[in-house]
Amino acid sequence: MKIKGLIVVLLALALTVPMVGTASAEALADIVKRGELRVVVQSGAAPYAFVDKNGKYAGSMVDFAREMAKRMGVELKVLDFDWDGLIPALLSGKADILAADMTPTLKRALKITFCDPWYYVQACVFNKTGAPYQVPEDVNKPDITVGVLLGSTGENLAKRYLPKAKIKTYKGSGRMIIQALLAGHVDAGVNDDLAVLTALPDFPPNSVRLLDQRLGKGKDPLAFAVRQESVNLWQWVNLFFETIRADGTYDANIKYWMESVDWKKDH
Repeated sequence: MKIKGLIVVLLALALTVPMVGTASAEALADIVKRGELRVVVQSGAAPYAFVDKNGKYAGSMVDFAREMAKRMGVELKVLDFDWDGLIPALLSGKADILAADMTPTLKRALKITFCDPWYYVQACVFNKTGAPYQVPEDVNKPDITVGVLLGSTGENLAKRYLPKAKIKTYKGSGRMIIQALLAGHVDAGVNDDLAVLTALPDFPPNSVRLLDQRLGKGKDPLAFAVRQESVNLWQWVNLFFETIRADGTYDANIKYWMESVDWKKDH
């Protein structure tokens, strides 16, 4: 009986291993076969991904996704979801790749697989110009309300480093926190510094300022993500970024979208 049982187990493993290998390769093969790369983004998050004045998707990550599709020889389909719908859209198979200003965390990595970081940002505290706060600790008080994005790294950092403050979450883009701040619904906000700086030109001049001291320790990585079984696609995305870093495509994207606001004239 023991020998028969062992044989059954070995046969099951022999059948399962090839299936796992096939499943890991299917994602990339399916994209090429269907002729379409499906990428999920959260629009309204300039300069990462947004809908421009011409009604088209634009942004650093959208351009990267377009370049991915081009080098795959397929068309690009952009899917637009709220922040809390990004991971479900990927897991459900609606999208092949998740392209958002998302930081890899252990909790998120239980569900999805992050590719190598493509950029680094740092969380900041911002408030109305003229407010008495000088350092993050100044807003770490029970009578201070801090606005954050639901499910974001900024929310986690605010809870960790500003435990005494009241944390108020918003669903949507970082602009919502700035709007809430100017409307008097919160006393300060926490988000990544790049997202805040690129949004400020859309609001009254000198109405909002960033505290000089950033929140947390070090910079936070941003990374694209795929489903855990999409091993070949994960490898391809990592190779893609290695390739465009070598040929100058990456630097051109970062210079245009991240290191200037020239894109505002075009989009």
